Amino acid sequence: MAEMIPHDAPRPRSKMEASDLTGHISRRYNQDIEDLRNNVLVMGGLVESQLNKAITAIVSGDSELGLKVAEDDYKVNNIEVAIDEECGRILATRAPAASDLRLIVAIIKTITDLERIGDEAEKIGFLASKLAVMDRPPDSYRELKTLGNHVARMVRDAMNAFARLDMDDAWAVVQEDERVDEEYDALQRQCITFMMEDPRSIKRVMNVTWCARSLERIGDHAKNICEYVIYMVQGRNVRHTTGPVPPMSDS
Repeated sequence: MAEMIPHDAPRPRSKMEASDLTGHISRRYNQDIEDLRNNVLVMGGLVESQLNKAITAIVSGDSELGLKVAEDDYKVNNIEVAIDEECGRILATRAPAASDLRLIVAIIKTITDLERIGDEAEKIGFLASKLAVMDRPPDSYRELKTLGNHVARMVRDAMNAFARLDMDDAWAVVQEDERVDEEYDALQRQCITFMMEDPRSIKRVMNVTWCARSLERIGDHAKNICEYVIYMVQGRNVRHTTGPVPPMSDS
């Protein structure tokens, strides 16, 4: 017969108290969030590398490098899918709220823009391989290189702003997009002039035009990422804002 335990006897301690379990869950949750942010930065680094290689392929006339950029786009796509699935898991199992929820939403939007930057870099790489076998202009696409370097800086600054959650850097990139648009418009006008003066150059100049269009779109995506950074930090939606609207100070 089992021995009766008096009702007033001290209850045996469990191996893990409730407070210990809560602390463990909290630490695991924080680690999941940090891993998620780090994976976005890894994806951003890969996208930056793809873009820089695509620009180099145009300027140097390196057909093989251009094709390599186009072929490697699947790596960006795979990371995007993995991060998106992890975001879904955290939303389903952790039910984040407040700033954590804003972070998850912003990450989902950010990786979408990064994936599209990768797609544009893929297009540029493919166009670079076509331009490499055509007659090259004396300036070796100087204006296209200038636009490409400007856009590449925007992407780099956008990822730095994301990493540091830096409002000032994010807003600077948002404003920089206007200057990229101006450079793109000037390049488009120049391309039209070339085609009017020399109809034989139409095929080559059209490829340059498509490269410029992809670079301009990349600038738009970098701007979008910085708008998400502002949303993460302040919960403030500054998309489609007209005119210079400085970020609100933290309170």
